[in-house]
This record gives sequence, C-alpha cells and structure tokens, in this order.
Amino acid sequence: MTPARAATQAAMDAVHAPLLRLRERPLLFPDCFEQRVAESADRPWIHFEDRIWTFGGVNALANRIAAVALDAGLGRDDVVALVMQNRPEYFAVWLGLGKIGVRTAFINTFARGAVLAHAVAAAGARTTICDAPGAQALATLPQGARTGRIWSFDADGGSALEPLLAQASAADPPARLRAGITPDDDFVYIFTSGTTGLPKAARISHFRFVAAGVTTGGMLDLNDSDVYYNVLPVFHGAGGMVIPSVTVHLGIPMVLRRKFSASQFWPDVRRHRITTLQYIGEICRYLSNQPPDPRDRGHTLVKMSGAGLRADVWQQFRDRFGVGRIIETWGGTEMNCSTMNLDGPIGSCGRVPFRERSNLRLIRYDQDTGKHPRDAAGRCIEVGPNEPGEAIGCIADPAGTAGATFDGYRAADDTGRKILHDVFTPGDRWFRSGDLLRMDADGYCWFVDRVGDTFRWKSENVSTEEVANALAAFPGLCMINVCGVRVPGTEGRAGLAALEVVDVAAFDPAGFYRYAAERLPDYAVPLFLRLTPGTDLTASFKLRKTELRREGYDPALVCEPLFVLDETAGRYLPLQPDTAAATLARLGIPPFGGD
Repeated sequence: MTPARAATQAAMDAVHAPLLRLRERPLLFPDCFEQRVAESADRPWIHFEDRIWTFGGVNALANRIAAVALDAGLGRDDVVALVMQNRPEYFAVWLGLGKIGVRTAFINTFARGAVLAHAVAAAGARTTICDAPGAQALATLPQGARTGRIWSFDADGGSALEPLLAQASAADPPARLRAGITPDDDFVYIFTSGTTGLPKAARISHFRFVAAGVTTGGMLDLNDSDVYYNVLPVFHGAGGMVIPSVTVHLGIPMVLRRKFSASQFWPDVRRHRITTLQYIGEICRYLSNQPPDPRDRGHTLVKMSGAGLRADVWQQFRDRFGVGRIIETWGGTEMNCSTMNLDGPIGSCGRVPFRERSNLRLIRYDQDTGKHPRDAAGRCIEVGPNEPGEAIGCIADPAGTAGATFDGYRAADDTGRKILHDVFTPGDRWFRSGDLLRMDADGYCWFVDRVGDTFRWKSENVSTEEVANALAAFPGLCMINVCGVRVPGTEGRAGLAALEVVDVAAFDPAGFYRYAAERLPDYAVPLFLRLTPGTDLTASFKLRKTELRREGYDPALVCEPLFVLDETAGRYLPLQPDTAAATLARLGIPPFGGD
C-alpha cells in the first residue's frame, strides 16, 4: 500500500526542520567542532587501523596545523590543496586550516599529470599538503605546473611537516582569526567526480557542510550509540563531508578504512559494532558477490543511506544480510535539489509528495541535440508521469523565490554552464543536474541515467542504467557497464555491454542473448559484448565509460574477449582480430571508426 503523500511530507519536514534552527543560530564548522571538543574531548572520534583518535586528539593536531600555517603566512581566503589518502590526519588538516580562515581543496588522489594540474590550478592553491602516495601523484605534474610550497606528512616529495608540528602550539587559535566569515562563505572545495571531462571545484560553504550532518542524522534517526563506517574516499562528498559532519554533530565515532575491502567489511562491522553505513555506487554489489557465510546476518549494521543502489542489488542485499533500514537518496555535492526514499518502493530514490513544496522539476531533454525543447512561448516543457526528464532545481534569488541556494563552482564559467535561464518564467534560473529521472503518478522518483549516457539506437532512446538493471541478475555476472558506441554510417549509437563474469571460459553467448531478448526490447539488446576481468570504476565507485566508448568494438584496441550479436543465429559471435572484418561484413556492420 502506497503511503499517503501527507505522511511522506511530514517525515521529510521532520528531517529538514533542524536546518531552520541552524539559520537562527549560525555557526562555522570549526566552531561546531570546538563545541564538540568542549563537551566530548575524550570520546573516540576515529578508529583507524590499530589506533583510536579522540575528538580532543584530532583537535590538538588541527591546532598545530593552524599554527604552522600561520607561521608560514597563510591566512584568510588562501587555498591549500590536500592530496592524501584516507587517514585521520586528513580531517585535522582541513579543520586546522578552517580555524584560521584558510580554505582546503580536496584533491582526488588518483589524479595524475594534466588532470592533477588542472585540479590544483582550479582550486587556486599555492600550497599543497600531501602524504607519500600524494607526493608520488604530485611528481607526475608537468614541469611548468610544479609551483608553490609542498608539505608532506611522510617527508617524501616535499618539506617534512612533522618537525614543524612538533614545535607548534596545540591550543585553539584565536576565534578572531575567522571573525567576519559567515556560514555562507566557502569552507572547502570538493571536486565533482564525473565519469567524463575535467573535474569542477564545487564551493562548499560552512552551512552546507554543517547541514549535511544534521540532515543525515535526522534522516537515519541516529543517536549517541551509533557507530559510522567510512569506507569511501575522503576527498569525496560522502566520505569527506557527510560522515565527518554527522559524527561531529552527534559526537559519535567513525571507523575509517584506508580503502574499501569487501572481504574485511563484515569483520570490521562485527569488531567495532558498526551500526551505520554511507554507501555509494557498487559497494553493495561487491558485498553481495562475496561467497555465502553462515554469519551473514550475524552483525550490528542496521541502517544505511546513500545513492546508486540498483533495485536488484537492494533486494538481494536486504534479504541476505538483513539490514532493515536502507534509504536511497538522489542529489550531489553541489546540487540545490535532492530527494530521499523514506518510505517508498525498492529502487526509488525518493519522493516529491507535493509539487508546490519542492523546487525539483523534470523537463524534456533531447538526446540528439543535447538541448531542452521549448514550447511556442519559449519555455521548457515538463515531462509527464513515468516520462524521463532532466532534473533541475529552482535557484533562489534576492526576491526570495521558492528555490534553494546554488553556491556553484570556484570557476564562474563552470557555474554558468550549469544554469538554465527563462525556464518557466522570464528571468528565472534553474540548476541543471545532468541526471535523467522519471516520476511516477505517486510522486516517487527513479534514476534513469546521466545525460549523455542515454543513447539513441534504431530511432529509440536507450537508457544504459535500465539495460544494466535488466541484465544484472544473469548467472555468473559480477558487474555490468553499458554504453553507446558509434557505428559508422548509422544514426545514433549501438549498445555495448562490458561484463565482469566469474568464469570467462564458462560464459554462454547464446544463453546471454536469450536472457537479454526476454527482458529488453530488440533495440535495447546490446549489439556488442566484451568480457572483462574487472570493472573500470572512478575513485568514488562510479562506472567509467570513456574508455569503453573510445575502444568500441575494435579488436585491435580491445584486449579482452569481444562479441557481436547475430540476431538471425540467436547468439553472440566472437570478434577475433583475424576474422573480425569478415564477421562484421557478413552482418552488415562497418569496422569501428573511433569515438
């Protein structure tokens, strides 16, 4: 039975109510942290490997970092790039710098060369703090990009930071050093981790940082007995903002891992009596693909929230591990609109109970032109029930429209490209999410795809996400990544599915075709397959499609088993370098021409 709209709205209002109180009593995040230390200095905050860091212990290190930065001449509005793997010192760095008004840019530790140079330049950083792996990344910078001071925690690739910290004061720096900074001012920069293009430095204000913890704590109904598990990269919005914010807000511990490990996940949960998880992307699929264990339900994890959990994995994960409270959300680090599934069906990412209470709208998007169709009056067109559309969020203006703040990116050009103008009324402004959602008649939202991931084939739109969902339960399949690839001389793109399978030798091409044909319309059945020993993911566990599109179905570029569909034969045929040209020619498919 579908919950009443009013009941869903009341639950959402209860989650958001504390945000109004935040506005009445504005605080910077360093202020919130120092208040937490005053109340709970000796309480554990971070369990990392074999050491426990208390709130007071992290605060002392943060204060030493602040003192070193002040001695070096850093101050209000300076930016420091942080290139470090998951470790407690990471949190101390941005806390300490924030105490003196310095902003920290969280840099992807997997970035190299020109991409890393772009991130550091986009942040406007002239000082960098790193660890040994971060120093190795910095060593790949082009010669002209190697500017500014580098401090290293491991004395590798920069000036050693530990001797400076040993001599620095552990006392809180004077609060006057951040006098005049408001909750709406920038606190940190978190780079968007998209699957294509160069990352953008999202502006994260003190208010947004604090609000992330308040909202998450209320959404999951957390209390001081909970323990949070942090297996995500701390340069990411979930691992680096949401989890530290909620644990500081409630004074509860987090268990931090250097990186996610499927084999150590449940042992960690049992050892630390972890109750709460922030998931993202494919983490739950990895866990579901682990061999069955008699202790699968012998754990303390009872609630979790995140994004990107497919319906099939959701059901499998819940049934196998018995986690009763799973809240799928939709949103993003910098977005001004979001949804949360507090009471809805498995697979939904949230609900809009009453249109007038939300700044979220779904509008038509043309895959062929990359534009939003407009009506005769020049206005964008809202989609109907169950029709995919790009999610946009109304941006509040000084006149107080029913929208929400969009802080944008550090680069004004990046901000401008994410704003639509004159959408429904002259002068209005809306944030473009880049995500296609659909909304059913009850107001529940369902993620469809990223704009650009949906492709057109045989005059039909094909969603890579929906194809992946339909095929994900094929026996022996660990992971599936779907994209559209160009076929010379044809309109649109053909589907290519990269399959990570348990046993390549046992893969049945005919059986897979039968499975796909039973579950998908003919235009959505992938034309090409490739079998891969591992799935290419971003550091934040998002599927990477760029290389798949670039390599396409060219046997000279693809070093893995490659197949093409022969519908007449009812099976996929191998594309091997010596016979691929003849096979493609027989099927009337030209050789791959690049993307």
